[in-house]
Amino acid sequence: MKIGIIGAMDDEIKMYVKHLTKVIEIKYKTLTFYSGRLQGKDVVVVKSGVGKVFAAMICQYLINRFKIEMVLFTGVGGSLNKDLEIGDVVVSEDSVHHDFDAMALGFPRGNISYTHYRFFKAEKKLMELALKAKLDKNKIISGRILTGDQFLTHKEKQEQAYLTEELKGDCVEMEGAAVAQVCVINEIPHLIVRTVSDKADGTAVEDYNKFFPIVAHNSFKIVEFVVGKL
Repeated sequence: MKIGIIGAMDDEIKMYVKHLTKVIEIKYKTLTFYSGRLQGKDVVVVKSGVGKVFAAMICQYLINRFKIEMVLFTGVGGSLNKDLEIGDVVVSEDSVHHDFDAMALGFPRGNISYTHYRFFKAEKKLMELALKAKLDKNKIISGRILTGDQFLTHKEKQEQAYLTEELKGDCVEMEGAAVAQVCVINEIPHLIVRTVSDKADGTAVEDYNKFFPIVAHNSFKIVEFVVGKL
């Protein structure tokens, strides 16, 4: 099985590249793909860039070019769950585009218009494996990942109560559901792993900048564990 590992930014993939063996770098346009072995498995690691368009484009390219059979998306996100602290991890039960809104046409929020696609379910086996991983100081939960092309702070959370009240989100970020949508349509198993870097509150920007490099390591530890158990 060949596994694709995607992170949006350099700090979200550098630990993977560091731990790869038999690495081959493959260039495509502005992108660099790192093909190698992690925990004895064939993997391809790539930085997608931030946002849903980049994430979807890279995911589809991975599937087509490298014949990827499983996708793991790794990185950080903002907490919507009051029980989560910085460094805690959410692994996806499912994900949804919180900024897809065609309610005026009669579709529920997040429902891709004129389709049945709304909540993109992750691979249960991968989720269960991830929940068995161990972190020294933080917890791991399964939950719902909300994706949109915005960095949310306290003001947006207050104005957009539907994030938790309607969509029941545990974590908010900018790529996961786009990758999940590509994987579901291609019938490729996937899992999103997000470590809380901020609480999407009044200190979100400061916390994100301060803790991002540190907490990204927790996502790595869980993905490394999952890959090793496959």
